[in-house]
Amino acid sequence: MKRLAILGASGHGKVVADCAELSGWDQVVFFDDAWPSKTINGHWPIHGDTAALIESVSNFDGVVVGIGNNRIRQDKLRMLSATGANLPVIAHPSALVSRYATVGDGSVLIAGSIINIDSVIGMGAIINTGASVGHDCSIGNAVHIAPGAKLAGGVSVGDRTWVGVGSAVRQMLRIGADVTIGAGAAVIKDVPDRATAVGVPARLRSLG
Repeated sequence: MKRLAILGASGHGKVVADCAELSGWDQVVFFDDAWPSKTINGHWPIHGDTAALIESVSNFDGVVVGIGNNRIRQDKLRMLSATGANLPVIAHPSALVSRYATVGDGSVLIAGSIINIDSVIGMGAIINTGASVGHDCSIGNAVHIAPGAKLAGGVSVGDRTWVGVGSAVRQMLRIGADVTIGAGAAVIKDVPDRATAVGVPARLRSLG
């Protein structure tokens, strides 16, 4: 029996759990620091908090982080990696991944997502529902490519960046680290670190 633990009993965590069951994980349980006041997440039980997961990590064949916040997800994955936990890629059966693409540990590929040839996805990324990553893209650690977002070929995305719902990024652009791309934005120029880009065409709204 393949047992998966998910840290973070969130709505995103439920999506991860559903993908896991559909892709062959036999048992899925959650851990969350809201326990014991919260004991269930949708259809799945919550067995304890973060400390309890660390104590029992060897009982699971894999551990994944079901937290949407990029920075928190990255921090939790680093912590779990230090325990020696196996951090599998969770891929919905309808996700399409080129055999020549690389996907980092702890990443989640949700229904209808596409990763094309020679793209590299970092650790703990989320490629969400119907999102597509073109050929030769480089996606950093703990990036979230939101539902319906489209990256053309050769795009580089830095760590912890959020590429918003339904947005589009032109080929060969560099999107920096800790960037927010707004929903529906059309990105036609490079975006520097810690910026927010919104609109059609996308314009920089702020720099952190």
